[in-house]
Amino acid sequence: MKFRRRAGNVAREEVFLNLTSLIDVIFVLLLFFVVTTTFSRPTQLKVDLPEAASGTPPEATELKQLEVAISADGSYSLNGQVLAKSDLTTLMAAVQKESAGDSSLPLTISADGKTPHQAVVTAMDVAGKLGFSHLRITTIEAQAAP
Repeated sequence: MKFRRRAGNVAREEVFLNLTSLIDVIFVLLLFFVVTTTFSRPTQLKVDLPEAASGTPPEATELKQLEVAISADGSYSLNGQVLAKSDLTTLMAAVQKESAGDSSLPLTISADGKTPHQAVVTAMDVAGKLGFSHLRITTIEAQAAP
């Protein structure tokens, strides 16, 4: 089938796409994604452990373990979650909730070398009041003096 061209000079109509409304939609979507996105902040304390010349490595166990980390300024974290307040009652409630009342779980205290002694004593006091008998304090092995 053969199509004929129209005779004469017929001006072609230019096709024009209005991109303004498309740009508006893209900006609304961008704004939606920015507002609804949640950014995670790592909540871990930096702890420089003190040195000790003697010690035993922890035993490998399948039991759930509790680790109380104490930073240099005395703030606590339990199993990687920083506690809102650094006091005895908050730490006690967090340990009791995390252990679900099971005081046979091993409890490890990892305190920074520059942590105030009172913060470590508070953590040990919480362990004693809740009846934890498997208490461990984390250190690093001391380097031999040259």
